[in-house]
Amino acid sequence: MAAALVVMGVAGCGKSSLGKACAEALAWPLLEGDDYHCPQSLAKMKAGIALTDADRQNWLMRLSQLLADRPHGVVLTCSALRKRYRDQLRAARPGVQFAYLDVDESTARQRVAARTGHLFPPSLVASQFATLEPPLGEPGVLRLDATLPLERLRDQVLAWLRFTTESLP
Repeated sequence: MAAALVVMGVAGCGKSSLGKACAEALAWPLLEGDDYHCPQSLAKMKAGIALTDADRQNWLMRLSQLLADRPHGVVLTCSALRKRYRDQLRAARPGVQFAYLDVDESTARQRVAARTGHLFPPSLVASQFATLEPPLGEPGVLRLDATLPLERLRDQVLAWLRFTTESLP
């Protein structure tokens, strides 16, 4: 089975940019996790209200199904903040790999504040860090310094995937 990659981390860590770069390099489809939130969750985030585990439940079920439905390689961007969220994705797609973009709260807040027209306001960054259970020590996780240049991050992920996944060229 071809690999699946989840690019994960808090808001502002660079998931979308790295996910796109990896998907292009691998010629895999990119699934932007934020595109699959229900309208109520989108409205909450736009209003500066942090999502709860209950808010994320159907979203994670949808993302899990999307992973399971793409057996030939896929890149998903998803915060995957809690271990149980990652375990749900692992159950849907055995062998899924996680690229964890590690960033400090100040940098994440600055990056989110610099975005224009994004659904996620800077006021919610603290809630992401409060929810985050870093995936350190979990299987199939590559920890990355989110402040490195995008090309370097992409190259690190690709090298890691080739090393850990037999099905990649």
